[in-house]
Amino acid sequence: MKALERLGFIVVREGYHIAMIKENPDGTRTPLTMPNHSTIKKSTLRTILTQAKISRNDFLETYYS
Repeated sequence: MKALERLGFIVVREGYHIAMIKENPDGTRTPLTMPNHSTIKKSTLRTILTQAKISRNDFLETYYS
């Protein structure tokens, strides 16, 4: 989750799922909902990154920095 925050997403709500949103430069918003678990499946992470329009490399670079 911290990697997504560093990529510009802010937490809106947290419970069984985490709701996040990103304000884009063109005035639009990118919503994102992800499970609030200690681990998530690779396929779920791939889907989340696709929906958020984040490349795998950008995510991994941010995650490990």
